Amino acid sequence: MDRKPLKLGVLGTGMIATTRGGVIPNLRHIPEKVELVAVADTVMERAEQVQQEFAVPEVYGSLEEMLERADIEAVVNLTPIPFHGATSLQILEAGKHVVSEKPIATTMEETDALIEMAHSKGLTFVCSPPNVLYPYHQEARRLIAEGAIGQVAFARVRSSHGGPAAGDWPGDPTWFYQEGSGPLFDMGVYGIHEITSLLGPAKRVVGFSGITDPTRTVHGGPFKGKEIEVTADDNTLFMLDFGDSAFAVVDGTFNVNAAKSPRIEIFGRAGTLNMSDRWMSRDGAPPLELYRVEAVPGMGGWLTPLAWSLGPQQERADMLGRAIIVDHLVDCVWEGKHPDLSAEHARHALEIMIKAIESARTGRAIDLQTTF
Repeated sequence: MDRKPLKLGVLGTGMIATTRGGVIPNLRHIPEKVELVAVADTVMERAEQVQQEFAVPEVYGSLEEMLERADIEAVVNLTPIPFHGATSLQILEAGKHVVSEKPIATTMEETDALIEMAHSKGLTFVCSPPNVLYPYHQEARRLIAEGAIGQVAFARVRSSHGGPAAGDWPGDPTWFYQEGSGPLFDMGVYGIHEITSLLGPAKRVVGFSGITDPTRTVHGGPFKGKEIEVTADDNTLFMLDFGDSAFAVVDGTFNVNAAKSPRIEIFGRAGTLNMSDRWMSRDGAPPLELYRVEAVPGMGGWLTPLAWSLGPQQERADMLGRAIIVDHLVDCVWEGKHPDLSAEHARHALEIMIKAIESARTGRAIDLQTTF
């Protein structure tokens, strides 16, 4: 197959597109894989600023205009959460590969339509979050699969923070707290993708969810002091049943202002696997720790897996930042392989989120229908 750089358009020029760890600044690390041709945003002034800052050849005020006029093969969809489904479907209908931010959509109907469209047109669909691509996550998955901690009993997964209003958010954070968005779609999705990547598809979900405070005050940034009416649940916790008496507790909340515990703890009959929080942790814990009931003599129970190191693979992943999902798309297109960040996995994560809320409303454990 001809491995010329994939011609790329970016839809949405907000934080995920432009910040230091975002998509656009880090495309420069993979010039052999991708050529950024165009950006589009309904706020034309913002799009033009990005065009100038990053020397993007073309700029458009709408997705429709970019799809019609730009010579592109793929689009990175960085729109706000409520627009993911409709805009990704437009991109696929136009015959372009898609990289989408999480979640894939907000309804199962939208998601099913996206998967069917991608399949019918032979297009590749990659959906964030990117965590499962990181070397330390892949090493954790290998250790579990090889029985390093024995039969998994349960896991605790922390995937939340204090919410955009709690920090120095550079934009207006209001929409994060509105119906159709919220911390479950924004942050809980990370933990769902991570634990299902490690343990496989879940079979049932039971959840608790509500609004802790009907009003949030923005604590920093240009909108400091703004009062936000909260209409989306800002505090959701749920348990996943993986079968064989293996369970996981996951959070999707804007109420984790600080934490020292590992991001993920997986407890097995023969040991424990800890994955640290590389962003929130302040105690210098290694990214991956393994406890073996039958430890190596003289070393104690806790081990730092020798296969883990900040070597070339992890350094490259850190360098790419959010652009790692574009890197993954190109690899999948070039090699004709199914993405690790697949639309099917994203659909399973969405079903978990939707049914966690349904469970919270009805007080019932709810069976899951999807897999990946």
